[in-house]
Amino acid sequence: QVQLAESGGGLVQAGDSLRLSCAASGRILSSYAMGWFRQAPGKEREFVATTIWSSGNAYFAYYTHSVEGRFTISRDNAKNTVYLQMNRLKPEDTAVYYCAAGLVTGPRITNEYRLWGQGTQVTVSS
Repeated sequence: QVQLAESGGGLVQAGDSLRLSCAASGRILSSYAMGWFRQAPGKEREFVATTIWSSGNAYFAYYTHSVEGRFTISRDNAKNTVYLQMNRLKPEDTAVYYCAAGLVTGPRITNEYRLWGQGTQVTVSS
């Protein structure tokens, strides 16, 4: 079973940047979506961003509206790694961030992702 491991979380101030990384312990098929979800205290896990192979021979990125223009997702298939560059962080971005991978039809749907990491805490102070 391939495992996912996140890193890069931490405590920052509003307006700062962080880069999260998620490395897989084995090969992730290029057809798999690799993405990020987050869960704030007392809230359900929510979609943040994902990359999924498109018919145009390239990866397409999806973002939740609240992070568009601030977060950028990228992946390195050779390293079986996905990244999340988070800029202009806000206190409402505070959450545990989870990496996920899977063969999905609904890129934003949590239950479609088969592989999950343990999460990394991101805390943004005001």
